Amino acid sequence: MNNQYCKVGSITPITQTQQAFSLMEYQYQNFLSKASDLKYTDDKLAAFFELKARKLKKLLENFVQ
Repeated sequence: MNNQYCKVGSITPITQTQQAFSLMEYQYQNFLSKASDLKYTDDKLAAFFELKARKLKKLLENFVQ
């Protein structure tokens, strides 16, 4: 059996712009749904997810322009 080495925390860059855009749209929708699910149970966590969604929305708007 061969040893496998990996870098913890390493990232793989997204080279195709369409792939990056669809991934950011998915993350935006995911953060919005998490925020709405947690709005009444954990307000601070919901606010965190809303902040993340707003940041992604700004990135998506800049990406389209």
